[in-house]
Amino acid sequence: MTHAELEERLSTDMRAVICQLFQDHVDLRSEREERRGGVRDAKGSLHGAVEAGHDRPLATVFGEVRVNRLAYRHRGEANLYPADADLNLPVEIHSHGLRRMAAVESSRGSFDEAVAAMERATGQHVPKRQVEGLAKLAAVDFEAFYEQARRARAGADDVVVISADGKGIVMRPGALRPGTAKAAASKKLSARLSKGERPYRKRMAEIGAVYEVSPVPRRPEDIMGENKVPAPVAKAKWLTASVVEDAKEVISAVFDEAERRDPAHEHTWVALVDGARHQIDVMKKQAKKRGVDLTVLCDFVHVIEYIWRAAWSFFDEGDPAAEAWVAEKATEVLRSKASVVAGSIRRKATCLGLSPSRRANADACAGYLIAKSKYLNYADALRKGWPIATGIIEGAARHLVADRLDITGARWGLEGAEAVLKLRAIRSNEDFPSYWAYHLAQERRRVHESGYANGVLPRAA
Repeated sequence: MTHAELEERLSTDMRAVICQLFQDHVDLRSEREERRGGVRDAKGSLHGAVEAGHDRPLATVFGEVRVNRLAYRHRGEANLYPADADLNLPVEIHSHGLRRMAAVESSRGSFDEAVAAMERATGQHVPKRQVEGLAKLAAVDFEAFYEQARRARAGADDVVVISADGKGIVMRPGALRPGTAKAAASKKLSARLSKGERPYRKRMAEIGAVYEVSPVPRRPEDIMGENKVPAPVAKAKWLTASVVEDAKEVISAVFDEAERRDPAHEHTWVALVDGARHQIDVMKKQAKKRGVDLTVLCDFVHVIEYIWRAAWSFFDEGDPAAEAWVAEKATEVLRSKASVVAGSIRRKATCLGLSPSRRANADACAGYLIAKSKYLNYADALRKGWPIATGIIEGAARHLVADRLDITGARWGLEGAEAVLKLRAIRSNEDFPSYWAYHLAQERRRVHESGYANGVLPRAA
């Protein structure tokens, strides 16, 4: 054998040895299992008949073993297995070790890749459908985990920043929202789109972020000038995402997280948005409901994009003068003169006698600046050292959603997409180890303790 062949042979053989050790251990526990008295189920029925020889399979990361244990019986009721609770065995055949591996690998890459990665690591083949099911099971405690999480309080001078956004995911027909499904069914042709039709294949995933920044005062020239001053750095970032819940529910979860950091509302709260009216309305309602003094700011990058599009109404593509014009207008917006800039853009378009089609982008920019002017008070935000761009949430839309759920050719079911989003958020928040310990404790409570009177397992007699 070459050393590579020897490595492969030993890897396989050692898994078999460890699997036998695992089997020997559960066999020894079975032989030593002591009878328990007073075993009652959640209804209070006494399971006084005890029968040996009940075994069940368990697929582990080393291979399949069989667990033999005592069954506590009562006519007409499901058997109770206290030894299963001691081992915290899952309902399904696959162990929590395989479930954890499925959670990590399926949140990292496609389910096919997860199947291959698990087989490489363990030598066990878990079919694709089972891997997806294990990932769904792994994500069930996401909301409960964060509801009980204890976050470090924000620093004395830190600003609490919240943000939200949406990203479309291509879904299977049965997983679309009712309105989208109706629009998809109204297509004239089945094989291709007619003129003006849209695919109607996507469902919006809502994403939320909370983080803190230490203020860094800046001036407009520090952003648009040659010597740029770095923006405030985000810290203690927390993300959430859902394709099941709507924007209202996700934003409510964002406010919950922010209040865990600042329960007395002693800090400055800033909301960074992309300008969507519904998103702003929901945030303002949540702030009012919770008694939070919230400042809403539109993303400056969105403003810059509008100004650049307006520039092409006045300049030829590639004209260096357009860059100087954009910098001038953007600087004025940073001085909180958005309405003045909007007026000057419209006047310029009128004075040049531009056709309606040529001036369309200029009018769109002016309209945006006027409509969002109350959320463009950048001069005050810069003076106080706040961030004015939504880079955190834009990045989250990419790495939480697009990098995994926007894989070419992927079509998602609702539960699978939701599970993967939750798992990616947990891992992005660097909470997976603590989440997994919490998840296993919850599994023991759900699967085992809940089946006994008062949720307490009886001790051995």
